[in-house]
Amino acid sequence: MEGRTPRGILFVLSAPSGTGKSSLARELLAEDPRLAFSVSYTTRGMREGERDGREYHFVDDAAFDSMVERGDLLEWAHVFGKRYGTGRAVTEARLGEGCDLLLDIDVQGARQVRRSGAQAVFVFVLPPDFASLENRLRSRGTEGEADVERRLAQARGEAEEFPGYDYLVVNDDLDRACDDLRAVVRAERLRTARRDGDARRIVATFP
Repeated sequence: MEGRTPRGILFVLSAPSGTGKSSLARELLAEDPRLAFSVSYTTRGMREGERDGREYHFVDDAAFDSMVERGDLLEWAHVFGKRYGTGRAVTEARLGEGCDLLLDIDVQGARQVRRSGAQAVFVFVLPPDFASLENRLRSRGTEGEADVERRLAQARGEAEEFPGYDYLVVNDDLDRACDDLRAVVRAERLRTARRDGDARRIVATFP
């Protein structure tokens, strides 16, 4: 309808832990003012350099339980002993305002978004190989050896989720992978269905 703000696009980004999707997300968000980060809720502790409300909304188990019981979360999942979830109301409000949102979630959460029927663009990120993934996990130094081993053990199962996604990006080079992500965002914004209003305005100028 003419005059109506086009609904924003929900981009869902998933990858095996350690693939570098958070770095990719930061690069993309830093240069695209039309794209906003969907800040998830989590029960895990805050890491050095993080800030509440920027990387995550850090909450305790009781608060998370309440959100689940009220149906306040679009999706939520257990990930390595902690819970993560996406606020339903704020997501819907931002999309309704025409804001494009980037949702950085694991494969469990992506499945829930898919099952919910929400309109979304699903992008999966893979490392170039397992050795690269292992090196990245060990070199970042944010988890102990037991956590690293657990993440590596789950990596194969997570990687095998790629067929359920619309696009695949291989993060063998950060700049190249960012270019690929930008291409996905540009292509989705140029879909005919999303530019119907623009097209009709242009066609209406023809005699």
